Amino acid sequence: MNRIIKIAGQVGESVLSIVGIRVGTEEPHHLRRPLTDGVEIRQYGPRIAAETTVAGEKQAALNTGFRRLAGYIFGGNHHDTEIAMTAPVSQQSAGQDIAMTAPVSQTGSAEDGWTVRFFMPSKWSMETLPKPDDDAVRLVPVPAETVAVLRFSGDRGPRAVAAATERLHKALRDNGIEAVGEAVAWFYDPPWTLPFRRRNEVAVPIEA
Repeated sequence: MNRIIKIAGQVGESVLSIVGIRVGTEEPHHLRRPLTDGVEIRQYGPRIAAETTVAGEKQAALNTGFRRLAGYIFGGNHHDTEIAMTAPVSQQSAGQDIAMTAPVSQTGSAEDGWTVRFFMPSKWSMETLPKPDDDAVRLVPVPAETVAVLRFSGDRGPRAVAAATERLHKALRDNGIEAVGEAVAWFYDPPWTLPFRRRNEVAVPIEA
């Protein structure tokens, strides 16, 4: 009976994700303030991420990286944890729970490879997270940072991300703020979410 209830809940959450409703997905804690109508400044504390680097075309690398990291939280770890898909990704197990927080992060280039990250829930530490079975998956500490973020919906392919990045850089220039790192693309919704309901973001590190 419990299994039926869990499956029903997962199906319901997947249906909700079609229209961009995320259920039970933790986001890394942050403080924020508006910069313009479409851009805000966020301060994030230290986090932990599972990451992998994939060569090739950007969208294909995102898909490959997503599957590789999902393999980790779906049980490809030294604790053999069982995980079930929710929206966008979460885990159910009799013992430990590893859930992916939103967003999924992607940065890099075709020459150097694309790094895809799943941020781990705040309850975990480097000492308590199970070690990945796949050597291509790494657990890394992510230091505290201040970023400027622009949110957009719809297409999240390379051209859309590049256009959003340019809008973000223009907003920073217009406000006399200098970027101190490369732009990162953040995706909050699964591929089946209706494009106009998707939450996509580009973030650029700035001075605290």
